Amino acid sequence: MRELNSEVLGQFARRGLKINEGIAVDTRLVKSASRPLSNDEFLPDGQAGRREREKRERGEADTDKNGNPIKFRRDLDSDWTVKNDKPHFGLKEHVSVDVNNGFLLATKLTPASEHDSKYLPYLALGSCHTEEPIEVIYGDKGYYGEPNRSFLALNDIEDGIMRKDTTTAKITEYEVERNPARWSGGKEISKKRYIVEQYFGLSHLHDRGYIARFTTIVKNTLDCMFRQMAFNLSRAVKVLGVT
Repeated sequence: MRELNSEVLGQFARRGLKINEGIAVDTRLVKSASRPLSNDEFLPDGQAGRREREKRERGEADTDKNGNPIKFRRDLDSDWTVKNDKPHFGLKEHVSVDVNNGFLLATKLTPASEHDSKYLPYLALGSCHTEEPIEVIYGDKGYYGEPNRSFLALNDIEDGIMRKDTTTAKITEYEVERNPARWSGGKEISKKRYIVEQYFGLSHLHDRGYIARFTTIVKNTLDCMFRQMAFNLSRAVKVLGVT
């Protein structure tokens, strides 16, 4: 599916569209398809689901007590995180979107507790569908940090990541002005990043992208890739003006 999605995006580029001149990265939380393990299902050592994983590896979890195939399994790939003081059990979808035409260039699912920042290099690599280099990457404060700054500098990519205070330094007046205001030729970072929210909103509205359909991260990842294909084809109809 990655190769198929890349081929489709490459065809858009051959039609004259610049699909990776600038990209915006962001994440959203995805609710698990099953409820979390209850307290009595936790093992004494605190590793929830280890016993169930072992049963699955031995093939003992494929049928119920009557010998019938199990149609729905518990989700052992999701975990917990807290956002806006609210607990969330599920996954996190990391995405990169072309800021010019709004094509979804890369998508990756992880457990919800995974931090956003370490997936910026993955999203950058996953967005390279043509020989044209990525010129700038936009991101919110969650991607700020030395590892990503070094990655962008080493790959000659303009840094469009919003700044924030750290334990060792306060952001400068220039950085305060740069965050919500003007950057990269007078264009606002926030106005470039809205394109990701547009994808999230459309998939939330039409595809229920905010909730997982399956209980394994592999199946849900494949589902995201099919959604990526459908979204980009629909987008191309509008951008290219074809039917």
